[in-house]
Amino acid sequence: MARKASLSGFPEHLPQERLVENFVLDTLRETFELHGFSPIETRSVETIDQLLRKGDIDKEVYAISRLQEDDSRGKKEKLALHFDLTVPFARYVVENAGYLNFPFMRYQIQKVWRGERPQEGRAREFTQADVDVVGDGELPFRYDVELALVMVDALSKLPIPAFKLRINNRKLSEGFYKGIGLEDTAGVLRSIDKIDKIGPDAVAQLLKDELGANDEQAEAAIKLAQIKTDDTSFVEQVRALGVEHELLEEGIAELEEVIAETSKRAPGRVLADLSIARGLDYYTGTVYETVLVGHEQLGSICSGGRYESLASNGKKTYPGVGLSIGVTRVVARILSQNFAQASRSVPSAVFIALTNDEMWSSAQDVADNLRSRGIACEVSANAAKFGKQIKYAEKRGIPFVWFLNEKDGVIDHQVKDIRCGEQVEADPTSWNPPAEDLKVSVTAVGE
Repeated sequence: MARKASLSGFPEHLPQERLVENFVLDTLRETFELHGFSPIETRSVETIDQLLRKGDIDKEVYAISRLQEDDSRGKKEKLALHFDLTVPFARYVVENAGYLNFPFMRYQIQKVWRGERPQEGRAREFTQADVDVVGDGELPFRYDVELALVMVDALSKLPIPAFKLRINNRKLSEGFYKGIGLEDTAGVLRSIDKIDKIGPDAVAQLLKDELGANDEQAEAAIKLAQIKTDDTSFVEQVRALGVEHELLEEGIAELEEVIAETSKRAPGRVLADLSIARGLDYYTGTVYETVLVGHEQLGSICSGGRYESLASNGKKTYPGVGLSIGVTRVVARILSQNFAQASRSVPSAVFIALTNDEMWSSAQDVADNLRSRGIACEVSANAAKFGKQIKYAEKRGIPFVWFLNEKDGVIDHQVKDIRCGEQVEADPTSWNPPAEDLKVSVTAVGE
């Protein structure tokens, strides 16, 4: 990472690190588009009322204002930076519904801001990559399956360790809680959501102290949360607990459909995990969280779920399902653990050296030829000794140095691979570097 910044929580990258981040971003864009998602961008600023209408996150919102307010304009709406991309997307759908084709499939990669305490994996300014499908009035459940498959495909292409996409269904959980007599299902979900942090015994005590659960109810809720399977066998385990409720049956059927298809197409990547709750209150069905195996302390790198009424104009409701990747969290772990490296720190494949300052215009001709074929290059700014120019290219990680020598009005061109010392004659209108050197490549360390 770049040297420690004076503002904690606002990361900066050195060029080689930024190239790794760009690789991650490009991979996600390409994968989302392969699955039919269209790119959009929403504004970074929303009204505070808009941001806070779903979920209790007011302590983390960054409000914004001009240094010198103009009081003559009267009362204005208070503004803030968005803390995620889902709430702004809901507004976007309502305001632009007449221009969209439903189901509307979008991906969005932008910066967001959240006033959390900075630590590894948590920054105050960070990049998210979201994919959502939104319907007009209704949305087929199969999109819940599709979103899981999209995310498995995207994450599988990144230079990260093995991961598990953990999936639950809030209908299943809420139906179970109601079936055992716990009506404050939102409160139970909030407590269960802490099970990985504080453990089952502490969560059971929370259920009794804060929600009035008796010993049997707390024990049953914990037993449900401890069910984890990589196939549909979770169904038998849930039914073995002997709880009945209509909502529970609906949730079981939906989760079974998701797990059956995703475990078939992505074996070993997906887990039915009935402890997953998701803290935000707008999720209504399928919920997802993703962890890196062996790096669970980092927290979820990708999460989301189904929401039925986040986007609504009062007359129409636009249900949706979506997932969000914490790009900054993923990239920070890739860099800190050296999971991947860029092949060089600059895009340039060729450095065009100068024999003398009069050759600068001819060197620019070479650069034009190379760039017209997509070969990134740069021209020396002065005619220093060749050794110094080569050392400059070497320091920047540029693999090839181009030399021009003029004799009797004819320019001779040669190119040198400074890694091995091989130097050959070259035609600026046709020469190409080896395919592996044309662009900066990012590879997992050890490959």
